[in-house]
Amino acid sequence: MAYEVVQLPVWRDNYAYVLLGEHGDAAVVDSPEAAPVLALLDARGATLSHLLNTHHHPDHVGANAELLARFPHAAVFGSVYDQQRGRIPGQTRGLIDGETFSFAGVQVTVRAVPAHTLGHIAYVFEDGSAFVGDTSFVGGCGRLFEGTAEQMDHALNEVLANLRDDVLLFCAHEYTQSNLRFALSVDGDNPALRAFSAQVDAMRAAEQPTVPSTVGLEKAINPFFRADLPALRASAGLPSSAARHEVLGRLRAMKDHF
Repeated sequence: MAYEVVQLPVWRDNYAYVLLGEHGDAAVVDSPEAAPVLALLDARGATLSHLLNTHHHPDHVGANAELLARFPHAAVFGSVYDQQRGRIPGQTRGLIDGETFSFAGVQVTVRAVPAHTLGHIAYVFEDGSAFVGDTSFVGGCGRLFEGTAEQMDHALNEVLANLRDDVLLFCAHEYTQSNLRFALSVDGDNPALRAFSAQVDAMRAAEQPTVPSTVGLEKAINPFFRADLPALRASAGLPSSAARHEVLGRLRAMKDHF
């Protein structure tokens, strides 16, 4: 890998990511606060070249202004949707689905994954890392604040699920235990889910992060990646004729009140 990923716990349950290139360049993905990022950059003697924002929520862009005060020449990326609405502080480039750029010599492909917000994007690095913000969590998915269940179904089951199974999914929150409690309530006969839930409980007891996940793991344990299966349709109380996105939408509504 041409860069190191440093996962910083910030706020109560957020993760910010600092990508450290081999030649002193650095990128930050979705940080709500600047102090821990700046401390790391100073400790490593790194210069911030990119701010990569998945969407506009304050717990993802809150650090932008302070980071830009220190590194005013850093490029600030986000979706063209958010740029047109001025929702990301300091944004310098609006990205569309399929657009590419490079960081530390690695090609990055932008994927539009609107659902949690209408401007949400993911950054897919060709070396096998994907930074997915609040679209996919370990064992869960983001709330539908602006988008629809159909959009979330497309994001999960047509965009992310079609990546290689070994691609690492770096999400922005440590929500895994609560996600798995819900997953077990709707997919409790899933042996992979039961085994993984026990593993997660042990990891959290040891204060270890459960992020990142992989595409293959999410296909095995995440009900929102499994919404087409009979067990999940039954748990959602929907007939076999219901479209997959309808099942996903019902499950997401159930999770909202779980």
